[in-house]
Amino acid sequence: MLRPLIGLGRLPLGRARVRPFLSGRLFLRGETTLVESTDVVKNEGLPDVPHLEPPGRKDAWLYVSGVFPIRFAWWDIRYLIARVEKEDIIDQITALINDCTAHNFQVLEVDAAQKDGGVFVHFQYDAPAQGRGDDFERLKEIEQGVRDEVDRRGGLPTWKRIGMGHVWLVRGKPWREDLYRFPSQLLRVEFDGPDVDHESLYDILRPYGRIAEMTTPTPVPAGSLRSSLIVFTHTHSATLARNCLHGVYVAPHAHDLGAIHAFPPDGKLTRLRMVYERAIKEHLIRDWISNHPRIALPVAAFLLATLTYTIFDPVRAWFVEAKVLDWFDYRNYSAFRWLRRNTIERLPFDMSGNAPAAMPSASSAWREREDAASAIKAFLSEQPSNFALVSGPEGSGKSVMIHHALSTGHRHALIIDCAELCKASSDTALVSELAKQTGYWPVFGMFSSLNNLLDLASVGLIGQKAGFSTSVEQQMKQVLEVVGKGLEQVSKYHKAQVARKNEYAQCKVEERALEAERKELIRKGVWHDGRLDCVAGNGVMCELGVGDEPMREEDYSPLPPSSSTTAATAVQPQEKQEGEEGKKIEEEVQDITALPVVVMKNWALKGAKKDQLWDVLSGWAAALVENKVAHVVFVSDNSSAPKNLARALPSKPISTIALTDATAESALGFVTEKLKEAGVKDGLTDQDCIEVRRLGGRLTDLESFVYKVRNGQTISEAVEDIISRNVAEVRKNAFGDDAEDAKNLPWTTEQAWSIFRRLAKQDEIPYADVLLEYPFKGNETALRELEHDEFISVTQVNGRPQRIRAGKPVYYSVFQRLTSDKIFSAMQDFSYNERAIAAAETTIKAAEQELNTLTNIGLNTGKGWLGASGLESRAEYLLKKIQDNERKVEHLEAQNNKLKMVFKED
Repeated sequence: MLRPLIGLGRLPLGRARVRPFLSGRLFLRGETTLVESTDVVKNEGLPDVPHLEPPGRKDAWLYVSGVFPIRFAWWDIRYLIARVEKEDIIDQITALINDCTAHNFQVLEVDAAQKDGGVFVHFQYDAPAQGRGDDFERLKEIEQGVRDEVDRRGGLPTWKRIGMGHVWLVRGKPWREDLYRFPSQLLRVEFDGPDVDHESLYDILRPYGRIAEMTTPTPVPAGSLRSSLIVFTHTHSATLARNCLHGVYVAPHAHDLGAIHAFPPDGKLTRLRMVYERAIKEHLIRDWISNHPRIALPVAAFLLATLTYTIFDPVRAWFVEAKVLDWFDYRNYSAFRWLRRNTIERLPFDMSGNAPAAMPSASSAWREREDAASAIKAFLSEQPSNFALVSGPEGSGKSVMIHHALSTGHRHALIIDCAELCKASSDTALVSELAKQTGYWPVFGMFSSLNNLLDLASVGLIGQKAGFSTSVEQQMKQVLEVVGKGLEQVSKYHKAQVARKNEYAQCKVEERALEAERKELIRKGVWHDGRLDCVAGNGVMCELGVGDEPMREEDYSPLPPSSSTTAATAVQPQEKQEGEEGKKIEEEVQDITALPVVVMKNWALKGAKKDQLWDVLSGWAAALVENKVAHVVFVSDNSSAPKNLARALPSKPISTIALTDATAESALGFVTEKLKEAGVKDGLTDQDCIEVRRLGGRLTDLESFVYKVRNGQTISEAVEDIISRNVAEVRKNAFGDDAEDAKNLPWTTEQAWSIFRRLAKQDEIPYADVLLEYPFKGNETALRELEHDEFISVTQVNGRPQRIRAGKPVYYSVFQRLTSDKIFSAMQDFSYNERAIAAAETTIKAAEQELNTLTNIGLNTGKGWLGASGLESRAEYLLKKIQDNERKVEHLEAQNNKLKMVFKED
């Protein structure tokens, strides 16, 4: 059906494009006619190609190289770029080669071999009347004719718009596949038949490009083809050889391209099959690493450490510097401040809702912290030589005071909240939280678990750890080391800023001095401005007018120096010396001000078993102080905080700044001010003042009181509610819920009750008296535990404990409430007396046993003329001791009898 149309010329095949489909159908796309054919012939090694070969005509193939980029891998992006222009390029190539008329040349199909960077052209031509030699010559003429026509038309187009493609005659059978076998310089030639010698193979392949190396066929297993590996100098040459010669039949000793055939003629020939060989073996690096773990793992660890120190550590130090200097805070930029100043601040109210918190006024509790604030400012005004420990109970205003000192001194600070570090649930979370607070970024926390797995794998492979994983202590030290470098950069940046400002100020002073000198010369009439000559005219200068030309000193007679000038000249050396000293002092002050401040909040947090964390942080802080990098301030409400710091700097004392609760007058002023601001009450009555004094001066309790009153409670109800809550808290935590719970406490109920009972009557009691008397008897551990849980507070003088006070001011009212509870007080007194009776009886028994021993060794109770002997004196002491303890037992028994009556009355 299709062949008569082609033979009669009714279909313009010269401009037709033929594309095969998987259905076995062929569509000829011409200018005006579309013909469908189902006559399909299947050839070996080829897709379904329509049989369009009329009598006296043959079909063959051309290969156009250099049209598309050679795809070296699946990720080669050039392939995707060229794919966009694929259709246009094919259309242009078809239009160029269609005009060739050699031997009635007609194009049947143009298809892209885009992976190899070329295009296949399927064409027909008039077959010769005789042998194959004439057929080869005719094909060469067609090839040359197409090349001449392309050159005449300006060359073949390419995807990159530069360069030209080239036309080659295909001697074999094109194999158009889409496997992941990408072109390379290595081409494996398989021999389906006898081996082809090197000379013949070289002569056949050399026209397509220079050959660098050829290998000899090696023995292979039965059923496999022998092959030679051909190494071209260029990948382009390998693609030409593979697409033009794949599937050809050659004689084992052929040396001429005319002796190769696309179809097997009569005789014993060898078919060449060509495939690309990877230039690099697959998984070569992976296999080498897996086969040499003793070398690969340490090298990998070294490279990882090198990458960290050379690339990431400087970046992390810069981020630390940026955090301390607030470079990422948009509120510090001049553009934002200008915008805010001209928008929000012009309104009568603050729309942002972020009004700055007011500092405590002098009439409030801040008056009690003036001395502490002066002490912290004095510490920050000196070169760092030791730590500063700001201690005080919770709610005493430690953080507010430090914030006030830093803001008034314009100091850059790095704040580390140890409470957040203690909340970390794992080692990785701890390091991440520390990095977050210090500005240390980037952090690769996910690699910590991976490093542990690598170390476990290395133990199984090489018998030892490769060093990838590190302990949490070492990780924190690495983070803090980089943070220290960032703090050093903060100081350098601040000094550079100050130097720049001083230089700018000095330039301004010099400009003002020059301006004053110029004005003085103008006033004297000796100043000449050459620019006036251009206006007024002054000979040649009116045309040249070269600008400002000040006169020199010798151009005019200066005024004679006055007596005052002479005196000033005499004093000048002394003023110069004083100025240099003042400048030196100013530079020292600036150097100190340039140092950043490291503030560690919630240091030695109560109940946090993080000794490793405290050791690492204190050691790092000691390094900062010793190297004069920063001031370090610790904030803690734990009485044992100095112990952790003393281990870090054992040879230097710690500057302790203690904050106490406000006095009664300050507490009343604070409450009055807050209630007045809330619009609840303008003043307090005498009864109200008595009620407020029961709470003491702890700010947290006073703020809770103000909150309750603002919510509608009366003053007496609010005070009673706070005291009742504290009574329940002390009763539960100090005495336990039951006897079993009391056994787990680090102190006995008798020890706690003995102190609470005395503090209910006195504001403070001597530390030594409590420690030496019953029920402590020198047990200082119980006292320290009571102080740790804030039931009591111990004041120190010259480094030794002196007085015991209540842990919170409201606890005085709490202790009074406990002692006024008859049943609870009677039970505690009864238990206390029972323990005291048992102790006294133990003492009596011990004295009786010793007296019995003295009697057995011959004690004589009589006295000689020289007085009592040593045994007799010892016996008298024991008898007196027995008598005193017996009276004590009788007295305590009488008290217990009275207490039993109280139990019966309840």
